[in-house]
Amino acid sequence: MPQPFAEHLEEVSVEIKDRPTAKQLKGAGLEEDELLLGLYVGHPMTERSVEHSGMLPDVIYVFQEDVELVSNNEKELVEEVRVTVLHEIGHHFGMDEGDLDELGYG
Repeated sequence: MPQPFAEHLEEVSVEIKDRPTAKQLKGAGLEEDELLLGLYVGHPMTERSVEHSGMLPDVIYVFQEDVELVSNNEKELVEEVRVTVLHEIGHHFGMDEGDLDELGYG
């Protein structure tokens, strides 16, 4: 990650979970049988103010079982994790789904 971006990610953790919870799926507007590869939980940089100090740190979740389901081999798995993490980092920087689609991280 280039330095100008990396310094803004120091307090963002990336966690691997088996699968999303029903609450996480619902929050993402998905049904329980739909896949969710990753999820950003926090306040995007573009929406922060001094009022956000003292809040829990941001986190990016990668859901292992769902990522494995869309990957046919180890090479695809590695690429899918990379794209998923970059997608969620985009949300941290205030990008929406349209912005991420344009960059190829949709």
